[in-house]
Amino acid sequence: MALFGFLGGKKTTVGLDIGSGIIKLAVVDHSGGEPELTKVATTEVAADAIVEGEVMDPGIVAEAIRGLFSTAGVKQKSVVTAVGGRDVIVKKIQMDRMKEQDAREVIRWEAEQHVPFDMASVELDFQILDPDAEGLQMDVLLVAVKRELVEGRVSLLGEAGLQAAMIDVDAFAIHNALELNHPDATQGVVALVNVGHEVTNVNILEDGVPTLTRDLSVGTRRFREDLQREKGLSAEESEKVIQGQQQNADLAGYVESRGEEIAVGVERAAAFLATASRSAGQLARVFTSGGGARIPGLNDALAGRLKVPVEMASPVQRLRYRDAAFQAVSIDEVAPLLMLSVGLALRRAS
Repeated sequence: MALFGFLGGKKTTVGLDIGSGIIKLAVVDHSGGEPELTKVATTEVAADAIVEGEVMDPGIVAEAIRGLFSTAGVKQKSVVTAVGGRDVIVKKIQMDRMKEQDAREVIRWEAEQHVPFDMASVELDFQILDPDAEGLQMDVLLVAVKRELVEGRVSLLGEAGLQAAMIDVDAFAIHNALELNHPDATQGVVALVNVGHEVTNVNILEDGVPTLTRDLSVGTRRFREDLQREKGLSAEESEKVIQGQQQNADLAGYVESRGEEIAVGVERAAAFLATASRSAGQLARVFTSGGGARIPGLNDALAGRLKVPVEMASPVQRLRYRDAAFQAVSIDEVAPLLMLSVGLALRRAS
C-alpha cells in the first residue's frame, strides 16, 4: 500500500514516531541482503504538547524533534512518519472485481458508502487483498485519512526542518514490524495491542492482513494518574512502578481494572470483525507493544480475561541490528516502545 508519498529508492530509511509522551526515531539500512537497524533514539515531549495524537503546540514538538535528530547524529532530512486516531478509517470492504487501475477510478465512490467523512476533505488509498482470485467480488482494504491530519503532520515536519517521504498509518507500520519479527502472527485472527501514553490502539489481523482498528482512551498515563491520585505517589515514583523499576502492591488492582478496559475493547473489536466477516474465526492470540506492554502483570491480566496467549512483541526478535544502535539504551527496556518507529523505518521503495 503506497499511502501518501514515495520513498524514492533511498538506501536508508528514518522512521519517526511522534508519540504523545515520547518521540521515537529508528534508522534502518536497506543496502544489504536484509534490513539492519543501525540507530534508535528517544526523547520525551513536554506534557500536553500532544494530546491523544493531536499536536497542541507545534513549536515545542518541532523543537523536541530537532533536538532528537541532533543528539542522535541523524542528518537525513527525509523521514517516514505515521498518523492515527479517530480521523483515520481502516476498513475491509468488498467491491466488483476489476483491475487496480480501474478500481482507482471508482474507489472514491465506493468509499462514500463506508467512510463517515466528507469525501472532499480526505486522502484515500486502498489495496486489493485477493488480486489473483477469480470471484465476481474482491476484498479491498480501504484507508481514509482526513486531509488536515496529513497536512498538519507535513507542516510539523517542515517546522522541524524535515520532509515526509511517506506518511503511513500507525496500525500498518506496527503490523509491518510484527510481520517481520513474529511471522506466526500472520495466521488466524490476531490482535496487536499498542498501549501508548494516552491511547491504546487495537489492531485486528486476519491471516496477516490488518482489517480493523480501534482506539481506546486508556494508556500509561491513566495507570500513572491512578497511583498519584489515589495512593499519593509522586510522578517519578509512579513512573518507576509502571515501568517495573520499583515494586508496589497497589499496582495490581489498577492493572486488573485498566486491563479489563483494554480487554473489553479487544473483545468488542474481535466480535465486530467476526460479525462483519463471514470468514473470520475466533481470536487466537494477542501481541502487546508500546510503553504499556512493560507494565508488570498487564499481559497476564489480558490473558486471563481474553483466554488466549498474550505475548510482548519485539521489533528486534528477528530484525538484524548493530550493537551500536543500543549503546545509549537497554534493548529490553526500550524495545516495546519501538514497534512503530521500526515498522516505519522498514518501509522502502518497492
